[in-house]
Amino acid sequence: MKQQFSASVWLEGEWFIAQCIQVDVASQGATEDEALENLRDALELHFTPPVATIVPHLRDIEVDIKAA
Repeated sequence: MKQQFSASVWLEGEWFIAQCIQVDVASQGATEDEALENLRDALELHFTPPVATIVPHLRDIEVDIKAA
């Protein structure tokens, strides 16, 4: 699904900074186009659901809790 976002781009020192207006995500690049492409990549990663790389090994344990 494609979604439209607005970006603000400015020059800071030698780098172009691209910041998404709707979502708190930003990136940079040597050119304005590179900064915008890096922002696209950052937004795609931002909206990608996390995936567990290690499946946890779950075990049940029994604990005897005594009242004081």
